[in-house]
Amino acid sequence: MPKARGAEGAQGGLAGALNAALAERGGLWFGWSGEEAEQTGAEVHTQSVDGFTIATIDLSHRDVDEYYNGFANSTLWPLFHYRIDLARFEERTGRGYERVNACFADSLTAMMKPDDLVWVHDYHLIPLGQRLRERGAENRIGFFLHTPWPPTRLLTSLPFHERLVETMLAYDVIGFQTSEWLSSFVHYCETELGAQVDRETGRITHSGRTTIARAYPIGIDWDHFHKQRDTQEARRSEQRLLSSTRERIAMIGVDRLDYSKGLPERIDGIGRFFDQHPESTRDLVYIQIAPPSREDVESYQQIRATLEQKTGQINGARSDVDIVPIRYVNRGYSHAELYGFFRAAKIGLVTPLRDGMNLVAKEYVAAQDPEDPGVLILSEFAGAAQQLGIERPDGSEGGAVLVNPHSPDVLASAIKRALDMQLDERKRRYEAMIETVRNDDIEAWTEGFCSDLAADQL
Repeated sequence: MPKARGAEGAQGGLAGALNAALAERGGLWFGWSGEEAEQTGAEVHTQSVDGFTIATIDLSHRDVDEYYNGFANSTLWPLFHYRIDLARFEERTGRGYERVNACFADSLTAMMKPDDLVWVHDYHLIPLGQRLRERGAENRIGFFLHTPWPPTRLLTSLPFHERLVETMLAYDVIGFQTSEWLSSFVHYCETELGAQVDRETGRITHSGRTTIARAYPIGIDWDHFHKQRDTQEARRSEQRLLSSTRERIAMIGVDRLDYSKGLPERIDGIGRFFDQHPESTRDLVYIQIAPPSREDVESYQQIRATLEQKTGQINGARSDVDIVPIRYVNRGYSHAELYGFFRAAKIGLVTPLRDGMNLVAKEYVAAQDPEDPGVLILSEFAGAAQQLGIERPDGSEGGAVLVNPHSPDVLASAIKRALDMQLDERKRRYEAMIETVRNDDIEAWTEGFCSDLAADQL
């Protein structure tokens, strides 16, 4: 199961979900170690964890710069999240991206067996399947994209976009988080490549080869996450948050420090709420947990500076000697600690500008007390909105409160609505979401994709 970075130390989210899938089924996790060396791929590092094997290689400083910080995270990531204004198109980094994927293929080919199913994950490794084919691999090879897939008119801004997509069609099965991202991909294949598409079966035929493309919404590791409720660590973190808020309602957001998560826009919405309801600084406290990521990329340095400035401005205007309306924490926490924080928070804010799925939304729901659940405020542009933004058969609302994260007034109104929401409505919304979160878990996602991948004919 190739992945962009090694599994060591993963605490949840995507890495935790994939850890759970491998622990259940066994296998090999292969990818970058996260470390630098003088030469890329000079040595393969292996270790056994939870019944499966992790095999990784180091990258040279040049390859980290061109492949990881460059094309993957300064070109594909912003483009796939509709931020063409932040995307950098450089031939040097594009060549580095292809070079590193070729190195991955060289190392992985030596470890593969003829009957192995190979499951490649995410935008870092799009060309890997084709590189394996070029080295003689006849295995069933699948690919899953965890990010959005942009509309055709955006994707065509990428130089050599045809080349990138054609490498994807070397896979037997391609998975997307939602039907929206799948539709965008199919539209591109039809209009730009002239591929034959059967929308009912997901078959895409191009240059004599047929690939299956379908949506497989990812879920959380329900069993593992729900067990955190009974840990001392979770109980301690829940009490820690409750006691520190001093009877104020806690509202929480947990996000990587990334411009796709809409953090400055979220802070603007919270600021607008406090402007409209200044008395609420004594009723509500917002906790933003934002661990840093990709700190070598300039746009990430800018987002951190912007977030710190906006948070400081609101706190400066609204704080008192015993009250701070926003707590900004620039570090990560364990799964058990997050469970406790989520359970203590009566409002969860998950408001990305664009997101493939967003497992934090599902984890927040999973951690709630069924007898007194909190309210999830969720961006309509997160993949999770298709599953958690639910309308009941009788026409009444259920599930998350959906918002447009670009509008501070919409977000401020949603916060007021969540604060005023009565218990019966909160329970109704929780019950509409929890079944999906529990049943469409990581095991169901893994089984759905791997069953299709293993099938010779679909």
